[in-house]
Amino acid sequence: MDDLVGTQAPARRLTDLHEALAALEAVVPGLSELRLPAPESIDWQLVEAGLGTALPADYKLLCERYRPFVLGDFLGIGGPTPGHEDRWLRGMREELETVGEWCEETDLTDPLHPYPTPGGLLPWAGSNQGDFFLWTTGPAGPQEWTVTVASRSSAWWHYTGGAVQFLADLVGGVLEPWALPRVRADVTAF
Repeated sequence: MDDLVGTQAPARRLTDLHEALAALEAVVPGLSELRLPAPESIDWQLVEAGLGTALPADYKLLCERYRPFVLGDFLGIGGPTPGHEDRWLRGMREELETVGEWCEETDLTDPLHPYPTPGGLLPWAGSNQGDFFLWTTGPAGPQEWTVTVASRSSAWWHYTGGAVQFLADLVGGVLEPWALPRVRADVTAF
């Protein structure tokens, strides 16, 4: 049986994009080695038009500044790459189908649904164990979206900070990892 474990909130939501990235680099020192010499020119207009929504600015900056990476040999973070945005969109559509199947199979008191349903879940990262890290989209706009964790072990939970701050808090041990393993601070490119 699936269960919504609860919601965790940061002590202070980091709204400054560079502050959020600095917090992540502080807990994952090797991440700075994956920083690109110049930001990638991702066609966000194409990506967002294909999705039908804007994406959070912290995620876009993370994708522009770092090569795709894996934290603690567990959690993979990547995004569209210049010239291959259509491929990323196709992959996102496939992931949304899987999220839809998971949502149908859950037994949550307040059912969740995949994006593009209003308030629907949109994936932004995943684990090698099949866990999804998603945004719960909403009308307040992408900077206010909640992070939702859909654990393969059937525990679902929310975090009210942004995606980059979530990563920093998860690796830094600020968050209780409810149904996830502790994520080590080592990082590798993929």
